[in-house]
Amino acid sequence: MSRLNKDIDSAFHGVGTKSGLEIWCIYNNQLISIPKSSFGKFHSGNAYLVLRTFLRKIESPQYDIHYWLGHDANEVDLVLASDKALELDAALGCCTVQYREVQGQETEKFLSYFKPCIIPVEGKFSPKTGLVGETYHVTLLRCKGDHVVRVKEVPFLRSSLNHDDVFILDTASKVFLFAGCNSSTQEKAKALEVVEYIKDNKHDGRCEVATIEDGKFSGDSDAGEFWSFFGGYAPIPKLPSSTNQEQTQTTYAELFWIDTKGNLHPTGTSSLEKDMLEKNKCYMLDCYSEVFVWMGRNTSLTERKTSISSSEEFLRKEGRSTTTSLVLLTEGLENARFRSFFIKWPQTVESSLYNEGREKVAAMFKQKGYDVEELPDEEDEPLYTNCRDTLKVWRVDGDEVSLLSIPDQTKLFSGDCYIVQYKYTYNERNEYLLYVWIGCESVQQDRADAISNASVIVGSTKGESVLCHIYQGDEPSRFFPMFQSLVVFKGGLSRRYKMFLAEKENEVEEYNENKASLFRVEGTSPRNMQAIQVNLVATSLNSSYSYILQYGASAFTWIGKLSSDSDHDVLDRMLYFLDTSCQPIYIREGNEPDTFWDLLGGKSEYPKEREMRKQIEEPHLFTCSCSSGNGKYLSVKEIYNFVQDDLTTEDVLLLDCQSEVYVWIGLNSNIKSKQEALTLGLKFLEMDILEEGLTVRTPLYVVTEGREPPFFTRFFEWVPEKANRHGNSFERKLASLKGKKTSTKRSSGSQWRPQSKDNASRDIQSRSVSSNGSERGVSPCSSEKLSRLSSGEDMTSSSNSTPVVKKLFSESLLVDPSDGLARQESSSKSDISNQNPVGGINRDLSSLESLTYSYKQLRVDSQEPVSNIDATRREAYLTEKEFEERFGMAKSEFYALPKWKQNKLKISLHLF
Repeated sequence: MSRLNKDIDSAFHGVGTKSGLEIWCIYNNQLISIPKSSFGKFHSGNAYLVLRTFLRKIESPQYDIHYWLGHDANEVDLVLASDKALELDAALGCCTVQYREVQGQETEKFLSYFKPCIIPVEGKFSPKTGLVGETYHVTLLRCKGDHVVRVKEVPFLRSSLNHDDVFILDTASKVFLFAGCNSSTQEKAKALEVVEYIKDNKHDGRCEVATIEDGKFSGDSDAGEFWSFFGGYAPIPKLPSSTNQEQTQTTYAELFWIDTKGNLHPTGTSSLEKDMLEKNKCYMLDCYSEVFVWMGRNTSLTERKTSISSSEEFLRKEGRSTTTSLVLLTEGLENARFRSFFIKWPQTVESSLYNEGREKVAAMFKQKGYDVEELPDEEDEPLYTNCRDTLKVWRVDGDEVSLLSIPDQTKLFSGDCYIVQYKYTYNERNEYLLYVWIGCESVQQDRADAISNASVIVGSTKGESVLCHIYQGDEPSRFFPMFQSLVVFKGGLSRRYKMFLAEKENEVEEYNENKASLFRVEGTSPRNMQAIQVNLVATSLNSSYSYILQYGASAFTWIGKLSSDSDHDVLDRMLYFLDTSCQPIYIREGNEPDTFWDLLGGKSEYPKEREMRKQIEEPHLFTCSCSSGNGKYLSVKEIYNFVQDDLTTEDVLLLDCQSEVYVWIGLNSNIKSKQEALTLGLKFLEMDILEEGLTVRTPLYVVTEGREPPFFTRFFEWVPEKANRHGNSFERKLASLKGKKTSTKRSSGSQWRPQSKDNASRDIQSRSVSSNGSERGVSPCSSEKLSRLSSGEDMTSSSNSTPVVKKLFSESLLVDPSDGLARQESSSKSDISNQNPVGGINRDLSSLESLTYSYKQLRVDSQEPVSNIDATRREAYLTEKEFEERFGMAKSEFYALPKWKQNKLKISLHLF
C-alpha cells in the first residue's frame, strides 16, 4: 500500500518509540496531545485517540489503537476519530489492531490501561482550562467489575442505590463506600482502589474514608452520616436483577466483502476459510455481538476509511446495541477470536509482516532524525541453584514409590514415571519443587499413579511445594540442572511397562549394553548435560546436536555441523559419564565411515537446519473456573495489563507463558477450585484459546499463594510483603488504605488437596501419548491412610500400609525438612562408595586407592591415558601427597565437600 507523508498527520511523527500510552483529544478538528498528568480523564463531549505501545524483547513492537467516543461528542468528531486512527495505523507501518470504544461500554483491555479506573467528566475539553464550566460538587458513583472497574456517575438519589453494586459517595470532607449485600469481595476491593484514587487526586489525601455495609445500620455513626445525605435511612427495595447480562459468545458469523463505494456484499456461505480473504479487498465479519473489519495489505487508506464507515453505518441501520464491539484488523494481525470463526487457518504466525512494518517505521523515524535502537535478545532465565545434594527421585511402580539412590537418580527410563523433589534456598527460605516426570513410552496407569502420589505429597506439605507436570521431551530449562548429568534410556522397569512389552507383537527398542545404542547429547555446561537415547536410525540425527553411538566396547561420537564448541566439551564429558571403558572414534558430519551408517540401518535424510528457539511473547493472565457443577466446561476471562494486585486471594488464576503454564491458587479460593487446580490447567491446555500452539504436553505448574517461586514472580513487579496476607481482598485493601499493617503470617490451612487416582487417570488421558498398557485396576489410597501420612504417624503396624510410600513421606516433607534431607543424603552418600554412578566398575574407595597413577596419566586430556579405571573417580588414583598438592586438601576433606563442589574442583583440574 502506498503511504505518503501528506496522508499522515504531523502529530504522529515519532510516535511508538517507547512503551506506554500516548493520548490525543480531537479539538476544533485537530489533535491535541494530552499530558500524562491528565491520563484517564475523558470528557463526554469529545473523542479521543489512544495508542498503547508494547516493546517486546523479541519480534517487533505491538501496537493497539483505541478511539474513544464520548456520548455527547458531535458527529464530525466521531468520524474524524475513526479516520485519525487509520492514519496512525499507516504511520506505524499498518501493524496495529484498532478498537472502537464507546463511553460506558469500553473494553476491559482499554480500561486496564488506567489504574484503577477512568471517571468520564461531563462537558467539553479545553486546552486552556481543561474543562469548560467544571465545578466541584457532591457525586454518587456506581462501580462494577472485579478485575477492571467500570465507574459511572449516577443521579444523586436514594433510588440509584441497589443491593448488587458498590457505590461511592464523594463529599467535600469525606468519601463513603457503600457495598451492596450482593456485591462480591473482589468488587468491593476494586471500589476501594477508586476511593483511594479520589482521595489522592480530588482531596490531596486529606479527607476521611468510611465504608458502609448494606443492611448494617445500628450503632454506626458513619452509616448515619451517609444516610443523612439522602434525607435519612430507608430500606432499599429489592429490584429484579439487571438484564444487562454479559453476552455469551456466539458461533454466528456472516462475511461481507466491501467494495470501493462502501457497499456490503454477502459471500453467501457459512463455511469460512482463510483463502476467501483477498489481499486487495476489505471485509466485514458480523458476529452479532462483535463485528470485525478485515483489511487486506494491498488496500489503500481511502478504501480502509470507506470500509470502516460502511461497517459503522451498518450497525446503526441494524439498530445494534452500543455494547457491540468493533475491531479493525490488518491482514496478518488477526486475533484468536477472529480466527476461531474460520474452519481452516494456518497455525504459523506470519511474523514477516511485523518485520516489514518495523522496517518501514524505523526508516521513517530515522528520516525524521529519531534514533531507533534494536531490541535486545531474549535473556535466559537465571538458574537459582543447581546443588545436586538437594535432589530426590522416586520411581513410580503401581502403588509402590521407590526412592532411588544418588547414582540411580541420574538414570531415567522412557517407559517409567518419576517424582522428582528439589529443595533450594531463595531469599533465605527453603523452597521445594516437585516434578511429575512422565516418560514418553510410559503406560496410562503409571501416569495416573504418579500424579496421585505427587498430589499427596503437596497436600501433606500444606501447599508449600510447587507441583509441575512435565512430559519427556518437553521439560522446562530449569529441570535438567537439578541433575547436573542425566541419562535417559529407552525401556522401563515398572511392572505395567513390562506387561505392556509382553503384549506387543513387534520388538520394542530398549537399552541393552550389549547392543548398539544412539544417544543425543544436549546441555550448556558440565553441570548441565544430558544424553537422551533415541531411535537407532539415521533420521534421529540432527545437524544442531552431537551424538554418541555405542556398540560393544567402542563408540562413535558424531559432531553436527551446526553444533558449537561448548557442545563438543559437553560431548566429551558425557562420553566418560555414560561409559568409562569405551574407546571413542570421533567423526564429523559428512565424514562418516560405512560402519557408522550400517549400525543405523543405512544412510537416510535427517534435519540439517538449525533448530530455532520458540519466540515467546508477553504472558497472559486469566481467571479460571468450571462453569458447570460437574466441572465439564471451563470458563476463562483474560486480565489485561496485569500486576501483582490482580492475584486476588479469592481466585484461581492461570498464567499462560506459552512455553509453560501456571495455575495460581489463592488462599481464600473455594475448596472445589483448589481440588481441581490441576484439572483446570489441563483443560486450559486443551482449549488453547489464544491459538498459540499450546499442547497437552506443555509443562504445567501448580503454585499456591505465598509460595510463589522466583521463576513465577519474575513476570510481575513483585513486592514480597504483599504476598500471603491474612484476610480477604477487601480487608487487605481497607487496612492498607487506613494505614494499618496487615499480617503476613502464613496460613496453616491446606492450600489444595490431592486428586483421587480416578481423577488423575481421567486427567492424564487427555495428555496421553501411548496408552496401550495393562488394564489392571489401581486401588486408591484410603482417606484414613492419607490422613495418617499427612500427620506423620508411624504406619509400620498397619497390615495395609505400603512400606515404600511410608518411607516417601516420612523422609521428605513430613519431618523437619533440613533434618530429613540431611538423614537421607547421609544414607545415600554412604551407598555411593560402593557403586559406580553409571554402569562402571564396582570398587570401594579403599580398593581404588590401592592403585595409583600420576596426575599426568589421569587427566581427561592425557596423551598417555590409563585404562580400566573408574573415570568418574580419577582423583582417587592419586597418591595422598600428589592429591594434597593438586587439591590443596586431604582426601578426607575433599570427600566431605558437597558433590557439586567436588565436581567443580575436578573439572578445574581436568579430572572430570
